[in-house]
Amino acid sequence: MKFLESLFEGALWNSRFVVIFAVVSSLAAGFAIFFIATVDVVYMLMHIVHYADPDLTSAARKALHDETITHIVEVVDGYLLATVMLIFSLGMYELFISDIDQAHGSRASSKILVINSLDDLKSRLAKVILMILIVTLFEHALQMTMDTPLTLLYFGGSIALVGLALYLSHAAESHHKPEPSGQNETDSGSSGH
Repeated sequence: MKFLESLFEGALWNSRFVVIFAVVSSLAAGFAIFFIATVDVVYMLMHIVHYADPDLTSAARKALHDETITHIVEVVDGYLLATVMLIFSLGMYELFISDIDQAHGSRASSKILVINSLDDLKSRLAKVILMILIVTLFEHALQMTMDTPLTLLYFGGSIALVGLALYLSHAAESHHKPEPSGQNETDSGSSGH
């Protein structure tokens, strides 16, 4: 009976390696999005050369300007989405498969791979997704026409909600940070007087 239990538990534990499909797929999707965004940048730079053309009318120059700003926002959005896929891929590998040894010897890993649980992974992804939503809002705001006071009110409300979301995400982050050890000793020492 002990042999069957050991065999079953071994198979159950090794079933975590199915996550490797999510890791590889997310990494491939991230690379694909990086490629798409980079190609968009190349084509945008080829078109922006015409901006200095003296034969271009003011209306055409304004249209090219607005189109370029929109493309830049789309590119930022693409790179942020690719980053989400990369963080997801690395985080899933670290959580389910193994620590990435090369990352732990790197100073950059402390900024990218501070993922000790699914909650850490979710909070990192939520921050990047929040930035994607902000960039998307900015992209749509560029195309908005403020023709009525209600439209302006909606726009102001969306900006206020973005500010609130950023404030709450930073407040939650600072709430989870450990307090410096020197501060606790000072507080406990001063309360005894």
